[in-house]
Amino acid sequence: MLFFLLAGHALMDYALQSDAMATCKCRRADGPVARAVPWYYWLTAHALLHGAAVGAVLQWGYGDWNLTVGFAVAETAAHWLIDLGKCERLYTIHVDQALHVLCKLGWWGLIAGGIVTPGV
Repeated sequence: MLFFLLAGHALMDYALQSDAMATCKCRRADGPVARAVPWYYWLTAHALLHGAAVGAVLQWGYGDWNLTVGFAVAETAAHWLIDLGKCERLYTIHVDQALHVLCKLGWWGLIAGGIVTPGV
């Protein structure tokens, strides 16, 4: 499960994130696209896609909608805040990526450790 959570992250943060989204999700972005669509729309859309990836993996693995929605919402919020910090230059991309991986380890650990138990 951890592998698929990490793969989902790689898919959303690298393979499927457009240049426009990578740039425009930051508050200080400038350019025609950034001026046309507010940065927080871009950042929220990006974070929602990450939440959807986590949700898809967990729904596929456990078939529990409560678990799926809970972790998808948690991932969306965490990803939004982590990327905001990176965009505000509070830390580097390396810290940003480490925080994202720690989130996936956390979601997986809560389930694998039996703290959150999927119901079917």
